[in-house]
Amino acid sequence: MPWYPDLFSASVLERIRSQAADARAAAPVPYFDGITSGETDALIGSFTAEPELHHPVRGRVRGRRAFERFVTDINAWLTARHAEFSPVERILTPRRTIEETIMTLDAERGRVEVPVVVAADRNDDGRIIELRIYWSMWPITGEHHHRAPLLEPEPDLRAPDVVGDYQRALAAGDAEAIVATFEPDAYVREPAGSAYVHRGHDELFALYQRFFSNGGGVLLEHCALTDDDRVCALEYNVLRWGRAELSPEAGLAVYVRGRSGKLASARIYDDLEPPLGR
Repeated sequence: MPWYPDLFSASVLERIRSQAADARAAAPVPYFDGITSGETDALIGSFTAEPELHHPVRGRVRGRRAFERFVTDINAWLTARHAEFSPVERILTPRRTIEETIMTLDAERGRVEVPVVVAADRNDDGRIIELRIYWSMWPITGEHHHRAPLLEPEPDLRAPDVVGDYQRALAAGDAEAIVATFEPDAYVREPAGSAYVHRGHDELFALYQRFFSNGGGVLLEHCALTDDDRVCALEYNVLRWGRAELSPEAGLAVYVRGRSGKLASARIYDDLEPPLGR
C-alpha cells in the first residue's frame, strides 16, 4: 500500500511493475508511484471516505478538492526538482502500512537525498483511512521545521522486545544500554539522510553520548506501533530532550531486528533540532 491497485489502469500497473526492483516493491502501489501516476481518481478511490493526508510541507489535506489541488501542486514540485525514488522497506499489517523511500531531488544546495516514510491506516478491505508522511526539511533547505503532533499518545502502548529495551535506554539517557541493543555492525540513520549514518559500536556510542549531552535522555510519547515481527515502526511525539522541555513534535522511527534478536538498524524520521550540550 498505500494505494488500492485494482483502481489503476493496466498500463500504469505494468509500468510500476516493470520499473520496480522486485515484485514486492511494486504491489500494492507505492505512495510516490501513485502520486505521480496521473490517475487522481484511483488515489481518491483508495480512501474509505474523503481523502485525508498529513504532509510535511502542505500540512493537513482533507477532502476531494483539496486533495486534487495537492496532487497537482506536489507533482509540479517533484517535476521541477527532477525527483527520483528508491524503495527501502515496507511493513504490511492488516490495519496499517509503513513504506520507506529515498527521494532524491534538486535543491538549492545541489542534488540531495531525503529519507521519506509514509504511514497508511487502513480498514478491513485495505482502503486508506488516513495517510501520514514524514521527512526532514534539513536536506532540502538547511533548516528544521517544527512538526506539530499528528497523533494522540497511547498511554498503554508498549514497544516489544529489543525495541522496548531501546526506548527505555533512550528515555534514561543511557548510552551504554542503548548501544547494547544493537548488533556489532548495526547502523543508525538520522533524519537528514545518508550523510548522517553511524555504524558500529564506537560510532553509535559517540552518537548517543552526543544525543544525551544536554543532561539526560529523550522522552517520547508513543502514539502508534506497526510490527511484522522483523521490522517495527513507532510513531511518536518528542516531549523533552535532556533538560530541555520541547513543544511536542511528531516523528516516526523504524527499527529492524537482526538475526540475533538485537537491532540491525534504526532509521529516524522527524525534523527536530536537538538541543545538544557542548
